[in-house]
Amino acid sequence: MSSKSVTRDEIEKKLRKQIDILPPSLIEDLREQLQSRKISKKQLTQIIKEVVKAYQESLVQPGEAVGAVAAQSIGEPGTQMTLKTFHYAGVTELYVTLGLPRLIEIVDARRNPSTPTMRVYLDEEHRQDEEKVLRLVQLIEETKVERVSQSVAIDLAEGGIVIELHPELMKDKKITSELIQEKLQDLKVGIIEGDDERIVIVPELREGEELVPMARLQKILKKVREALIKGLAGVKRVIVTKEKGEIFLDTEGTNLRGVLRTNGVDNTRSISNHIHEIAETLGIEAARSVIILEAEEVLAEQGLDVDIRHIMLVADLMTNTGEIRQIGRHGISGQQSSVLSRAAFEVTVKHLIHASIRGEQDPLLGITENVIVGQQMPLGTGSIDLLMMPPKPPKEK
Repeated sequence: MSSKSVTRDEIEKKLRKQIDILPPSLIEDLREQLQSRKISKKQLTQIIKEVVKAYQESLVQPGEAVGAVAAQSIGEPGTQMTLKTFHYAGVTELYVTLGLPRLIEIVDARRNPSTPTMRVYLDEEHRQDEEKVLRLVQLIEETKVERVSQSVAIDLAEGGIVIELHPELMKDKKITSELIQEKLQDLKVGIIEGDDERIVIVPELREGEELVPMARLQKILKKVREALIKGLAGVKRVIVTKEKGEIFLDTEGTNLRGVLRTNGVDNTRSISNHIHEIAETLGIEAARSVIILEAEEVLAEQGLDVDIRHIMLVADLMTNTGEIRQIGRHGISGQQSSVLSRAAFEVTVKHLIHASIRGEQDPLLGITENVIVGQQMPLGTGSIDLLMMPPKPPKEK
């Protein structure tokens, strides 16, 4: 073996020959590893040969039942998952759905997750300054009228709604009585008067009314209590968390679009666990990434090791049409072209009746439908049709 180490140019020349075989990401990793070590030409050749061999052996063979393998790989450890629905994020009282309920939420593509949360990272300027962090919290956390009031109630003597303000809470959240009155004006609920301690709302009488009906007062009361004064709608609570020397924000409730528009937020790392919101805000590719990330986190938290390629296959299937579809009868399984495959999943009679009414035909191209009718299924060796050309008889002389 030669003791002379290979040069960078020699490594580059060898790697260039593998461009048609290995993916770019693997070549890049290999380049970094090889350039950081002193190796001979013989060792370089042997390393690349072993990497190519390992890569080719890891590829899926044509006819492999990737869907069934992925379903088993996720479903089997899924049976070992705890049914414990919530846990506390860190030491704070922030509920986060985990375990089997969260995995079901992900594959069912629920429009509204049970515990929507965001992790908001801050930019260089804000992440080290506690005062700036607190200012950012006030900009993000929603503040409604009832959160800065001692009481919000119907007062029949005044003939309307009376808000008793809480000066300390208002000072803490940097909210003034004028700001509250300004926001209440937008609701168009009546004549608004007040000072630093009290605001009175008197609804205007309609034609033929001597007093404002109690039913209308109750509706106005609800509107006033839930009126947004400051912050982003939907973000109920913001918790400041410090981990590995970095300050970031965990939220209860989501408003990703609003957060990404907030000055001081690191847009490249901030994320929500609300998959549909991610798709609407950042697009379907981002939603696919979040499906993979969330499913991986749920399984890892339970101590389950599932190859990421199985999760990626599920995520691809859920998002390949440009919209998020659930794995169920209202999504992927219910939209299959095969009548028998749809009927085999759920609501069998309904699928068969509808297909009969429409006069549908089943081309019998999938696995499920061929198993049902007892034919060879297109899987493994069954996916190949062999045609043989018989030899022509010799011409007679």
